[in-house]
Amino acid sequence: MDRIIYTAAGGAARVLEQQAVISNNMANVGTTGFREQMAIYRSVPVVGQPGLPTRVSTVTATPTSNFGQGVMAETGHALDLAVTGDGWFSVQTPQGEAYTRAGELAVNQDNLLVNQQGYPVLSNDGGPIEIPERGSVSFSGDGQISALGAGDNPGDIQQLGQLKLVNPPAASMQRGDDGLFRLAGGEAAQADPQVRMVSGFVEKSNVNPAEAMVGMIANARRFEMQMKIIQDASSNAERANSILSSNN
Repeated sequence: MDRIIYTAAGGAARVLEQQAVISNNMANVGTTGFREQMAIYRSVPVVGQPGLPTRVSTVTATPTSNFGQGVMAETGHALDLAVTGDGWFSVQTPQGEAYTRAGELAVNQDNLLVNQQGYPVLSNDGGPIEIPERGSVSFSGDGQISALGAGDNPGDIQQLGQLKLVNPPAASMQRGDDGLFRLAGGEAAQADPQVRMVSGFVEKSNVNPAEAMVGMIANARRFEMQMKIIQDASSNAERANSILSSNN
């Protein structure tokens, strides 16, 4: 009885963990630039005495994310940006440099370009980007920022810098509690001149709502199956104890 109960209990715990991940994905279907989180598990042998495997259990492996591109939605807003293909925007957080695909940008009270969480967007030189109060801001495909009419002459074009666009290996990226990604070692990624972006668009979440809903239903059935195994094991044990008691 011990073996089957612990095996089923371990399976039920893993199902609950995966259900929490899928629920979080469902909650972020409408979050701009959200990367679908994926729960990955692996089987491990349970070694008994005298050092031989007795059964197989499961453990949670390192969670990963789906880095596939989401749907591009046109907004027409000058400060809405989207990376096309692989790549990330860079922002400065209290925990250091971080990376995001969410390009819904704004200008704060200090005239700095920030993301929706209020973190300054970084330029190639590693500093924040100041946006003039006057003029029309535009972005080129490589992240160059310019403002038309920001000076005394309405026809003047002022260069404001270049967004820091990076493209580190996906395996080196770790999701933080704030939803932003960082390099596993904590260092800052180098700018990648090959990364391209467009303005007037945002990238939607890459979570497929239909697949997530199917996953939640399938997980509920798996959990019920594990609970049924535990109940059956408990009933069998009670029946066996009853038979032994009656024989004695």
